[in-house]
Amino acid sequence: MRLSGKSALITGSARGIGRAFAEAYTREGATVAIGDINIAAAEKAAGEIGPRAHPVHLDVADQASIDRAVKAVEARTGGLDILVNNAALFDAAPVVEITRASYERLFSINVAGTLFMLQAAAKSMIARGKGGKIINMASQAGRRGEALVAVYCATKAAVISLTQSAGLDLIKHGINVNAIAPGVVDGEHWDGVDALFAKYENRKPGEKKKLVGEAVPFGRMGTPADLTGMAIFLASAEADYVVAQTYNVDGGNWMS
Repeated sequence: MRLSGKSALITGSARGIGRAFAEAYTREGATVAIGDINIAAAEKAAGEIGPRAHPVHLDVADQASIDRAVKAVEARTGGLDILVNNAALFDAAPVVEITRASYERLFSINVAGTLFMLQAAAKSMIARGKGGKIINMASQAGRRGEALVAVYCATKAAVISLTQSAGLDLIKHGINVNAIAPGVVDGEHWDGVDALFAKYENRKPGEKKKLVGEAVPFGRMGTPADLTGMAIFLASAEADYVVAQTYNVDGGNWMS
């Protein structure tokens, strides 16, 4: 098992991609904190995953909540080895209809949440003196602009840039910072995404989802399980020499 004895914290992991990572990490021998703003959902997920998973209340927009979550992991496991910055929000609108509230909410979670969660984890890892792995969730949306997704694209571009800067800064402490850039990943969140595109592109419900799936060179949308191999690799000793990189795992949607 590639993560035997390691302690991980995954933000926004009560469902979706984060939960798939938590399940994969426990199978590889890690103890995983299911960090989520919905503590009831985190408790349910941890109970279903098994004894290596435990719930932690975490609001990445609240510094006190971030600090408490890291302390809770330290108290339970003796230290933090792996952080996955997975928590994120999506919104879409034409540029002339973007609201300041939507902008501030997305940047608060997707960018500031990533940065200050990364910072808290790095401080913990440095104090412990054993290095660590930090994995940020970027997106193909961070590689290019999209007409209706200006703010979300900007947040994910910022995540890629933060990954580069933090990776270069923290490797001297033995902390590897890297990122995963998924493409279109199926899941319950796509109901909301599809509804926004239906509104702004005058499409029928489900039409946008069908079209984006068909456009993936691999032939379908991704699933959370498609991302777990990269998540395990970047958290493992196999990635010790990988620094400040963002890996596309998107079925061929974007090449860089």
